[in-house]
Formats: sequence, C-alpha cells, structure tokens
Amino acid sequence: MVLGLALAIGVYPDGRGDVLVPVTLGGVLVAVGLLAACVHSRWMPHWHGWVIAKGSWPTRDALIALACALPALAVAGLARGDNTFWATRLSGAAMALCSLCSLIVTTYAAAWRQAPDMDHQLATQLPLSRVVSATYGGGLWLWLCTAGQDTDERSLHPVAWITGLLVLALLRGLVENLRWQAALQRSAMPPGRLELQPKRYLAAVLVYAIPCSSLLLMSMDAAWLVLASLAAVSCTLGMAIELSLYDEALAALPGGP
Repeated sequence: MVLGLALAIGVYPDGRGDVLVPVTLGGVLVAVGLLAACVHSRWMPHWHGWVIAKGSWPTRDALIALACALPALAVAGLARGDNTFWATRLSGAAMALCSLCSLIVTTYAAAWRQAPDMDHQLATQLPLSRVVSATYGGGLWLWLCTAGQDTDERSLHPVAWITGLLVLALLRGLVENLRWQAALQRSAMPPGRLELQPKRYLAAVLVYAIPCSSLLLMSMDAAWLVLASLAAVSCTLGMAIELSLYDEALAALPGGP
C-alpha cells in the first residue's frame, strides 16, 4: 500500500530494482502466512477464514486478499528506470487502493469471527487501527528496501522519511491506546490481567522504542542498513505479540469464542 501510494504520487526514487525489491519482499511476507495456513500451523490454522484443505473453497476475504496480487504483478512488470511512467503510476495507485480495501474488509471479517456480538463502535475502530499499523510497519520495511539500494541521497530525502515514520509511530500509539481501552471496557476479564501483562511492555519496546531509536540514530548518518533492518524486524515481532494479546481480549468479549 505504501509503495503503491509513493509510486502513484511520483515521489518514489527511480530505478527498476528499487521497485522490484519491496514488491518481492512483500510477496515473501504474504507467502509465509499462506504457507503456514497450508500446513495448518498452530499460530495460523487458516488464512483469512480459509481452512486450506482438499475440497475447501477460499472465503470471500481470502479471494479479496489474493486479488491484491494482481496490481502488484502489474507494478513489477511495468517498473522501469523512470518510475514516473504513467502506467507504473496507475498500477501503483491500483495496488494502494486494493491493499487498503483488503485491510478494511479482512479486519472486519476477522473481528466478527472472533466476537460475533461486538458492538458497532468497537468494530469501526479496528480498520483505522489496522491501516495505521500497516502504514507504519510497511513504511519501515519500505525504508529498509530503499536505504539498502544504491540511491542518491538527494532523491532519497532521508530526513522526510525518518520524520514521517516517527509521526506514524506517534499516531499509531494514540490509535492503539484508544482501541485497547475500548476493548478492555467491554471485556469480561479483569482489566489488570491484560493491561499489566509483561508481553504488553515487551511489545511496546519492540514496536516503538527500538524502531524510533533506530530512526533517530539514522538521522545522524549511522549504519543505515543495520538500523533499518533492526527497526523493521523489531516492529513486526512486536506487532505479532500485540495481535495475539488483542485476540485474547476479543475472545473475552461477550459472545466471543
């Protein structure tokens, strides 16, 4: 979504490799989840509600997620040395819109599967939270791909990237806090059981402290690639921990499994 938006508005650095690397990385990350669902792993027994087995059919959410691969393939095929090519920008816009739609639709579906009696106010907060989280986490991965390329610093605008990611971290913290408070108010569990878990503090360190510290150090021209890798991987692990804890909170809602 972030890559598609950057291509659509014409601010992404030129270079075919600069486009293919993040598209490939995104495909690998998606494939990991799909493969885990294929082998029915404990941490991901289904993929967007689709229990992958002989004779089973993809759910609507899984089909929507799979359809997002089509604009990504178009971006990969149309990427040229000059990313201002009109077809590349158009396919980038399509990839951004499809990714946004997939995030919203699959977030709603996952929430209703876990808590069918969830009230409307809580349900409307979930897509916003997921989109902000995806923009922050995806921005860190895209920054890793961009910082690792042999790109002219004048076209990279590192200060703008770093400032934007720090602002996204702040925005995500505010949105996530509102989402957690809404879930805890409706949960049947004692608030302290979820609020004071050591995993929540660990997740906060991984999602905010380590990536933001890495971004600030990068602003001093220190080891960009190492710090960008640390920020992206740390954020992903922290978000995974947060998601497992939030799933536990949803399961404790009235009507949850």
